[in-house]
Amino acid sequence: MINTGDTAWVLVSTALVLLMTPAVGFFYGGMVRKKNILSTVMMCFAILVVLSLQWYLWGFTISFAPSIRGLIGRLDWLGLIGVGQAANPAYAANIPFFAFMMFQAAFAIIAPALIVGAFVERMRFSSFLIFSLIWATLVYDPIAHWVWANGGWLRNLGVLDFAGGYVVHISAGFSALAIALVIGKRLGYGKDNMEPSNIPLVVLGAVLLWFGWFGFNGGSALGANGLAAQTFVVTNAAGAAGAAVWMILSWIQRRPSILGVATGAVVGLAAITPGSGYVSPLAAMLIGAVASLIAYNMIILRMKFRIDESLDVFACHGMGSFWGVLALGIFACKSLNPAGADGWLYGNPHLFLIQLFAACFVALFSFIITYIIAKLIDGLIGLRVKENEELVGLDISQHAESA
Repeated sequence: MINTGDTAWVLVSTALVLLMTPAVGFFYGGMVRKKNILSTVMMCFAILVVLSLQWYLWGFTISFAPSIRGLIGRLDWLGLIGVGQAANPAYAANIPFFAFMMFQAAFAIIAPALIVGAFVERMRFSSFLIFSLIWATLVYDPIAHWVWANGGWLRNLGVLDFAGGYVVHISAGFSALAIALVIGKRLGYGKDNMEPSNIPLVVLGAVLLWFGWFGFNGGSALGANGLAAQTFVVTNAAGAAGAAVWMILSWIQRRPSILGVATGAVVGLAAITPGSGYVSPLAAMLIGAVASLIAYNMIILRMKFRIDESLDVFACHGMGSFWGVLALGIFACKSLNPAGADGWLYGNPHLFLIQLFAACFVALFSFIITYIIAKLIDGLIGLRVKENEELVGLDISQHAESA
């Protein structure tokens, strides 16, 4: 039976998560050079447009329709045929199926937007659109089916992911590393000044992301209930802990950095995403704090290897959420959510082991398939803009506009 309160909350949460995609554009846009701000924002805004259509036409049915051997959904709901106002008991018996579909659309949209940070300032816009459509179809949609769909093989294995640790953050993070390796470094990398051009824009993006994350995690309860309230508390706790640790780390190095605080908040929020419906506030603070330590040091390691994964999607989202899914396997407590399971700390090390297996599998799958997609597109039409276009800046060369 449809519950109007639950429906209202899921619809509001959907709007909050949809806001996060342009927020990613602001967050990334402020980190690039002035000549590439609009290009970066445009990529994220275009994702909102193109992936909405992909999800309606074939993405949703591949992700959530009745399963073919736990691997992929059938085409029963192609073009949203059979998806309507009535509830679907397999996913949410208390809200319209349209509401569930649209909430999931918001997740499918933001995942490829996160990858934008890997190749800013050098990727052709046309190649970006093609890559995003193929990536969503071959990487995001199958992983969403494995983890969240009724009959998905990882779900059947007992893997837990409350709001997208595997599906959104690990997939995007490891894919970002793969495409960065294919597309190569920006011209002048390591020589030219590539400092962020607009840090207030970064902070605006981070604040909007934090705001939207309450829908990202809280809406995953699929109801206006105690579980949604719990996710609010732990989401904020992890975001604050991640920001605090990064502030301290930057303070030790030189001065407390607002860019660092904003980055640490996003890392903490990404890390708590998979466990937000299963862990306590104290565990959430620890998860966010450790995630900041991991991501901070992964960025240092990435710089030592001179890999131009420009805005550190891999370190912040990929590794932050990799730790998050493992932490879920440690700190999950069934008394907080009977639909979950106890973790290692509560006498069930098996959960940690299957979380670790799933994390490694999803990471490898995302990296390998993305590497192949990027190589094919690069070979057929080219990923990068021409050298003179990159020097002029993508705002002018790709869009004939200036910030």
